[in-house]
Amino acid sequence: MADESDGNAEVQAGAWPKTETVAAAPKDPRNAIIDALLELAGERSWDDITISDVAARANVSLATFRDFFPSKGAVLAGFSRRIDHIVLDAAGDDLAGEPVKERLFDVLMRRLDALAPYKLGLEAISDWTRRDPLAASAINRVVINSMRFMLEAAGIESEGPVGAFKLQGLALAWRRVLRVWFRDDDPGLASTMAELDRELTRGGGFVARAEDLNRLVSPLFSLARSLFERRPSRGPSRRRGQGERKDEAAAS
Repeated sequence: MADESDGNAEVQAGAWPKTETVAAAPKDPRNAIIDALLELAGERSWDDITISDVAARANVSLATFRDFFPSKGAVLAGFSRRIDHIVLDAAGDDLAGEPVKERLFDVLMRRLDALAPYKLGLEAISDWTRRDPLAASAINRVVINSMRFMLEAAGIESEGPVGAFKLQGLALAWRRVLRVWFRDDDPGLASTMAELDRELTRGGGFVARAEDLNRLVSPLFSLARSLFERRPSRGPSRRRGQGERKDEAAAS
């Protein structure tokens, strides 16, 4: 009995080893703001979310919010850049020998993996953009910027007229893929993968025709440009001729 009481006394006195509590490192304000907006987007209508709401959820002041972002839309652009970084940091040379479609498929599936924790908020934001054409246009520009880097990560050219066609086409295809993804509760994402495969197959056909057309018309544009550049400017000569006639008339 003495031993038991002695043991209890030790526990009560604090002799039992305790787990030390380590204070969590404060979250970077930029990421805190982004996470707060995505959380709120999953809880309420976009139009009901104020900058003050986001700042309060992120535990930052309005001044700090302003230091990092001028608007809620800018926060979404920051979120997109963060996802870009995650995908690009994970990209490697393991698909270098794969067909173009397979490389892009892999890159975009990695993007979906990175977006997964924010699925509820992203669905609400997508619904908002369908109701607001101006918002849809602004988000489209953000998506195009991201798709540029997704194409580059897959080793696909994104410059020039055909590159612009690829970017806009991929941005539209991505929106359709996301609509399927929002409803896809399968852990394996079978429906999403099937939709992505269809979109990339269809897009590949469009791009091939656009590249063929570009090869056909490029020589014509080059010829027209060279003819225009070689065409002499007749303005100064006419002015000189008029001046000479005036001088002759004055002399006579």
